Amino acid sequence: REALEIKYKNIEFAYSRKKNTVFNNLNFTVAKNEKLAVAGESGSGKTTITHLLLRFYEVHGGSITVGGTDIRDIPYDELLNRISIVMQNVQLFDTSIEENIRVGKKGASKEAIIEACKKARIHDFIMSLPDGYETNIGENGALLSGGQRQRISIARAFLKDAPILILDEMTSNVDPVNEALIQEAVTELAKNRTVLVIAHHLKTIQHADQILVFKKGKLVEKGKHGELVAKQGYYAQLWKAQYEVC
Repeated sequence: REALEIKYKNIEFAYSRKKNTVFNNLNFTVAKNEKLAVAGESGSGKTTITHLLLRFYEVHGGSITVGGTDIRDIPYDELLNRISIVMQNVQLFDTSIEENIRVGKKGASKEAIIEACKKARIHDFIMSLPDGYETNIGENGALLSGGQRQRISIARAFLKDAPILILDEMTSNVDPVNEALIQEAVTELAKNRTVLVIAHHLKTIQHADQILVFKKGKLVEKGKHGELVAKQGYYAQLWKAQYEVC
């Protein structure tokens, strides 16, 4: 597995032709092995960026390339095989923990699943359950906390071992212990991959290689965290609003 470059070139997109354009001539590149974060207020277009990469919607103009190939020229299953997604709302099934993690890679061995769970910092918790990996987690993982569900999702991503990783705001509504475990696991998961982070909590992206700041679909600033705070622009306003509340 080799990390892949992602390039958004001259992107034009609107959810409806009659409605306001979401993106107009959007350009940016996520280099191989780079961790790029996308920040901005709710409704600024952050999640749309991942939806276009996953081809939930097609661009109306321009192109998105992965490893130099237009994603429209990559068979859909093959495109999805190149991307792991760890999202806030994890889809889980009413079956065992083991089978839920095997969703990441059909036919994976028990040994591979255990290894993925150790990396995801969820193995010890699983082993504390009476039935271990055979524990049934209930409909949509009802028996697990939000943080445990997210670590199951991270274990799937380790098992899949895709070159591109999308992280969509993972530490919302998670207790501090789970948040620390998730951050540890994600740091390891991000190694040697191209990572796209959709961020709502700016503290989680302070160490990103590049931060793109969106406002109403426009890319208004980009740079590292320290540079953006020093500029006293829109990102600095968002930072102050989140962390300097009196």
